[in-house]
Amino acid sequence: MGNDTIANIITSIRNADISKKKQVRIIATNTTKNVVRILLQEGFIEDAREHREGQKSFSVLTLRYRGRKEKTYITTSKRTSKPGLRIYSNSQKVPKVLGGMGVVILSTSQGIMTDREARRRRIGGEILCYVR
Repeated sequence: MGNDTIANIITSIRNADISKKKQVRIIATNTTKNVVRILLQEGFIEDAREHREGQKSFSVLTLRYRGRKEKTYITTSKRTSKPGLRIYSNSQKVPKVLGGMGVVILSTSQGIMTDREARRRRIGGEILCYVR
């Protein structure tokens, strides 16, 4: 049985939000680095840096809070396509989250990207997760 790295990112951020943590540490893979890059671009997290302990690499994410540490900018995140059930979409039917206020993260033939970028490039792919 394999590990679902994207579900691990979402769960770690959700758990850190519940316990009001400022930083989250996740295992760094190519997929997680690309998802973290998108979350950083879209302003959902404040900072991301690489940390190495022995042979393992970790990404340390600094969460972005609104107000006085009430809630993070990530209000809801949901893993859509799972290892047991892959969900694909073509370029015309890529869903929008909250009318464009949220982000859909897709894995395409040209790499991991947001829904807006996939629509602009007119390519579809596997819907990894929703973040709003």
